[in-house]
Amino acid sequence: MNSKILDNKTILITGGTGSFGKKMLQIVLAESKPKRLIIFSRDELKQFEMVQKWNPTKYPCLEYVLGDVRDKERLTRVFEGVDYVIHAAALKQVPAAERNPEEYIKTNVIGAMNIIDAAIDNKVDKVVALSTDKACNPINLYGATKLCSDKLFVAANGSEAIRSKTKFSVVRYGNVLGSRGSVIPFFQERAKTGVLPITDEKMTRFWITLDQAVHFVITCLARSKGGEVFVPRIPSMRIVDLAKAIASECKHEIVGSRPGEKINEVLISEDEARNAIEFKECFIVQNNFNLRNGLLNHLGKDKGRDCSEGFKYTSDTNTEWLSIEDLKILVEKITDDYSIENSRWSMNDVPE
Repeated sequence: MNSKILDNKTILITGGTGSFGKKMLQIVLAESKPKRLIIFSRDELKQFEMVQKWNPTKYPCLEYVLGDVRDKERLTRVFEGVDYVIHAAALKQVPAAERNPEEYIKTNVIGAMNIIDAAIDNKVDKVVALSTDKACNPINLYGATKLCSDKLFVAANGSEAIRSKTKFSVVRYGNVLGSRGSVIPFFQERAKTGVLPITDEKMTRFWITLDQAVHFVITCLARSKGGEVFVPRIPSMRIVDLAKAIASECKHEIVGSRPGEKINEVLISEDEARNAIEFKECFIVQNNFNLRNGLLNHLGKDKGRDCSEGFKYTSDTNTEWLSIEDLKILVEKITDDYSIENSRWSMNDVPE
């Protein structure tokens, strides 16, 4: 089990009070025996709420630390003695990014630079940064900042990182079912009005569950050698099918795309695919040719192969799809999880 790589290690999760951080905390505590598990975030209220459920008195390995990735000095101190960093902290809302580009650059780009410097200075073993499909051929500010972040982490495997032995990798995936700001609770709330707003009837998205995302990140952490962009094989869904799965009786109102919004998402562009290796469960993009040559044996028995000429991995050309029935099952499970977690959803949690 890949989770065993975390045994007796010190792991720090930036943005650890978000949906991913909370799910990773649950999985790590259930499947591993870490030496320390540090939840790093700037939200004191969310940390307080997490302490009520996961108290360090019951889980002595847990530590809650306040701080911001914009603060390099704070990161440098907190990274002391850390083995692995999972960088999940980011500003993510597409419309807000279009209105407030400076703030997204400070967190998503300068914050990434601070993570890299703090990790190298403290000789952290591995850093895995979470990315998004919006970073591939970006048309919005949020995607552009995440693309810049991805490039920084890949490039960080240079001379300074080699001397410090720190390995940096990126995990890129699509929309997360059950994450804060997911379209599911948004649709469930709007269903009360009898009308669901649909951006475009042709809109498609990649989907991955929180459990799948966390386990994939842990697997990538275990297998990373530095400089990879890991992309999981995940299904697509049509936004109209999701609307039917949530409230089949509702009418649909076509509202048009918002600033910076795509109709279909891309996880690997045709240009990137030239430097990608295809495996059974994922793709690995590696721009450094010398390092890329070793990827064919990267996953052991799961032999990889070069992507075919002209290949691209997009949500509308994907070969794996979630049906309306598949989506109903997922929605029901996620709704139950919301109830268990007593999550607080509002109309302000608009999906990306």
